[in-house]
Amino acid sequence: MASAAADDEFYLRYYVGHKGKFGHEFLEFEFRPDGRLRYANNSQYKGGSNKSDSTNSMIRKEVYVGEVVLSEVKRIVKESEIVREDDSHWPEPDRDGRQEFEVVLGDTHISFATAKIGSLLDVQESKDPEGLRIFYYLVQDLKCLAFSLMGLHFRIKPI
Repeated sequence: MASAAADDEFYLRYYVGHKGKFGHEFLEFEFRPDGRLRYANNSQYKGGSNKSDSTNSMIRKEVYVGEVVLSEVKRIVKESEIVREDDSHWPEPDRDGRQEFEVVLGDTHISFATAKIGSLLDVQESKDPEGLRIFYYLVQDLKCLAFSLMGLHFRIKPI
């Protein structure tokens, strides 16, 4: 029975951010094994000319998703084959920012850290364009899913 429980283990966390003239700006989300999806965004929200008059605020949201959604997230991660990748040849995080990705999938636990990726040109010019491309598209898919789930749940004026 212990191995069946280990096969079901799942956790996913993504972070992208930097520290600049507006402080620590970042986006982070995580899918927890109990179905909790946590989202945080700290940004120069709606702009402001300087830090003293800005509306800089932390946005935090949390929602629980069902087993079907968690299964879909697991499928996306598995099909990407990100667990086969190695970030040792990816661009190092720098003053322009960093991305972090962590996933526990069964008995596999991986954690990546790399620089922010501005475009596919950054991916193509890296030392590991194939691995970084897999990471880039996986992150795009997961961000779209997380944003969609949050948008559906926190709709201001339901239809």
